[in-house]
Amino acid sequence: MELITEWTTPLRYKPYHQWSAAYQEILAAKLQKSDWKQAFHIQPKTGLLNDPNGFSFYNGKWHLFYQAYPFGPVHGVKSWYHMVSDNLVDWKQDDYALLPDSAYDSHGAYSGSAIPAEDKLFLMYTGNVRSANWERLSYQLGAWMNSEMQVEKIENPLITSPPSGYTHEFRDPQVFRYQDHYMMLIGAQTEEEKGAVLAYQSKNLIDWELLGELDYTTEEMGFMVECPNLVFLHNQPVFLFCPQGLDKNISSYENIYPNMYVIGSSFDKETVSIENPSGLVNLDEGFDVYATQAFNAPDGRALSVSWVGLPEIDYPSFTEGWAHCLSIVKELTMKEQHLYQNPVAEMQELRQNHKVLQGVVQEEDKLLHTPEKNVYELKLELDASVSGALYLFADKQNKDSLKISFDAKHDTISMDRSKVGISFGESYGSIRTAALKSQDKLTLHIFADRSVCEVFVNDGYRVMTSRIFVKNPQQTGIFLQGFTGNYNGDFWTLREVNE
Repeated sequence: MELITEWTTPLRYKPYHQWSAAYQEILAAKLQKSDWKQAFHIQPKTGLLNDPNGFSFYNGKWHLFYQAYPFGPVHGVKSWYHMVSDNLVDWKQDDYALLPDSAYDSHGAYSGSAIPAEDKLFLMYTGNVRSANWERLSYQLGAWMNSEMQVEKIENPLITSPPSGYTHEFRDPQVFRYQDHYMMLIGAQTEEEKGAVLAYQSKNLIDWELLGELDYTTEEMGFMVECPNLVFLHNQPVFLFCPQGLDKNISSYENIYPNMYVIGSSFDKETVSIENPSGLVNLDEGFDVYATQAFNAPDGRALSVSWVGLPEIDYPSFTEGWAHCLSIVKELTMKEQHLYQNPVAEMQELRQNHKVLQGVVQEEDKLLHTPEKNVYELKLELDASVSGALYLFADKQNKDSLKISFDAKHDTISMDRSKVGISFGESYGSIRTAALKSQDKLTLHIFADRSVCEVFVNDGYRVMTSRIFVKNPQQTGIFLQGFTGNYNGDFWTLREVNE
């Protein structure tokens, strides 16, 4: 049986029960044999994964759902797949939690969030329906998951339609507790096709009252805002969101759609506003982060996870019948009104086979290490005076590699994937550059996992994330080259988590 390569609309919306088990087994086998299959990042069981949903802590465990289309690497009729963890690192597959099987989500159980309430986990999500004329209808739906991880949908929609003045591009509800109410933010589009975010409140999670449009910027937000997400750090609001069609004169970005944030001094529910908001800032300066979901966890941390993939771009793994992954879980902190992102401390539980790295940076590229696999953690510290480059996923001659360049004179760092493996998404460029602030050391904290690389710069001041598809899995070299200064660091191979 051959993999489907021509995806018609009827195929994308074919009901789940009409797909044969044999075809799903072929997809699963293909993924398991893939050289790009990841060791510790969440990836689809089969088919496509996109937005993280319902990231929460309930009944003593961490819960994370993701948007799934299990029958191919395309955006078909979506469901929610459920993952569970004791430690934010070892994620176990549970099952499909929300299937597109009702009159209100027949064409997709779209993104949403989760919150513990009344000894259950409440899920809120967007139901996507298409009319006979293929016009979109959006319903905001609810479901309850009990301690046995059984999910029961609430029969009727919680919000039956967008309010007057807004289109049915109305999705991705984020529910959170604020003061004496539950609140919900949702991405929207005005009838003039301008991106917006609406705010609602409820006392019981069932009956929702519209508060109005969230005021968080004076700029126009393109034609749609997706995945709005509000968390609080030191009681200050940090608002994450994905504006589509944003004018690049408003904020510079190179990806097809950016994932951004603003920081405010306070949140005013009465005026539905983030007070004194900062300018728009890119959440990730790399190539592939979108639809980040964050929440204030009961242990006091603000945690986030991102989709490592972008819409409307073809990725090399599509030829193998699967697509995308999630980032590792990150902790969000704030210093001097800047958002810092770092891997959660629990990632250390994966460490094995420690190797110390130290020496003098040389003008010619120097091989630091050749691990057996691109499944590792690397921490590197360089003198602030050093300008040069770190090469990852490199062949023996360092002709093909992911190049991370750092320029001490101009306080910039860049990631170049033009010469590593299979090229893709070229129309959006192959180099990303980020500005740094001057400091005593340059630190790089890197997680490599076969076909994804996450780079945390200067203790999380910047993050750069990229998918990478090397043609040869033996392409694992790590080289360093530059001028003036010393380096020291640590290298660990990492324990594999995925089955």
